Amino acid sequence: MDSRSIVDHFSDLPDPREDNRRHLLLDIIVVVICASICGAEKWEDIEAFGKSKESWLRRFLRLPHGIPSHDTIARVFSRLDPKALNARFVSWVAAVNPASEQEIVNIDGKTARRSHDRSNNKPAIHMVSAWANQAGVTLGQQKVDEKSNEITAIPELLQMLELRGCVVTIDAIGTQPAIAEQIVDAEADYVLALKANKTSLHEEVKLYFDDIEGDRHTAAECDYNKSVDTGHGRVEIRECWATERIEWLQAAKGYKGLRSICAVKSQRIIGEQTTTRWLYYVSSLPPQAERLGRTIRAHWGIENSLHWVLDVAFREDECRKRKDNSAENFAILRHITLNLLKAEKSCKRSIAGKRLLAGWDTAYMEKVLFTG
Repeated sequence: MDSRSIVDHFSDLPDPREDNRRHLLLDIIVVVICASICGAEKWEDIEAFGKSKESWLRRFLRLPHGIPSHDTIARVFSRLDPKALNARFVSWVAAVNPASEQEIVNIDGKTARRSHDRSNNKPAIHMVSAWANQAGVTLGQQKVDEKSNEITAIPELLQMLELRGCVVTIDAIGTQPAIAEQIVDAEADYVLALKANKTSLHEEVKLYFDDIEGDRHTAAECDYNKSVDTGHGRVEIRECWATERIEWLQAAKGYKGLRSICAVKSQRIIGEQTTTRWLYYVSSLPPQAERLGRTIRAHWGIENSLHWVLDVAFREDECRKRKDNSAENFAILRHITLNLLKAEKSCKRSIAGKRLLAGWDTAYMEKVLFTG
């Protein structure tokens, strides 16, 4: 990734200021991205970062009136159109890191818990993100409307993305015929989770697999795969059964491209304690148990590699930006920052460690920006 691509894709971002444009909008955006890379979260810290690095920033920014004040930066981010900012983020990611064939794209939501504004009766923002497992980057995100839920945000997010040849995984809230159709129409495949809240479809699939371990006839209709992982004092055993014998499924008639159903039995053994859970899925993929099991397990990538990092390395849940569009816009900037840091491969430190190193070492900061 190259920060010049950021300039290319963000240079036409509409400026929300009608007057008093002493500072260029693109300069403000890039200063905030650089400050975020180095760990600055508060507006005052971003201004302080800019002033401490002003001579370096002038190497690639105009800064006609120096570094903007924290009040100016906060005001701009509160007024920026988040849809316009997000559209340019998605365009930038697609240009510098297009999703490859067979990429597994995880869709899931996360709430920025401290972004609520009780004084104005505004709830915390909830963002649905698309995570590319192989590339290790966020492909895009969509804010959930305050009076809605992820079911309305997921189609809007999918519409932004180039998904041809990819496999999309979504939790049970996204297991909707219209969403399955949208994915297939985008020339992609899906693996959608089933839970008891999808009563009829979940129950039909569950009943089919209920006696899979003791029914030889049913087992013979299925492809089967088993994997065992050990480490950190635990043993994890995963078994997956998949079949294309789905003509009897009444509740799945509206799912375009539906080709297989599968069950996953997951056992975790820690000492003498064993926990077992069964999970059920519908998919447009062929009934290949090994591939389906691997794809289902990959869905945890969005929790481990995106949401967990945003909480631990970026402390997103502690962020108190609330005024107008500030929380949503800064959430988008975090994804830009994380993509840049993930793409820089020469340093083997954690994301938090990379942020520290970028703040200490200008040469490494330039690696993140220009050669990530």
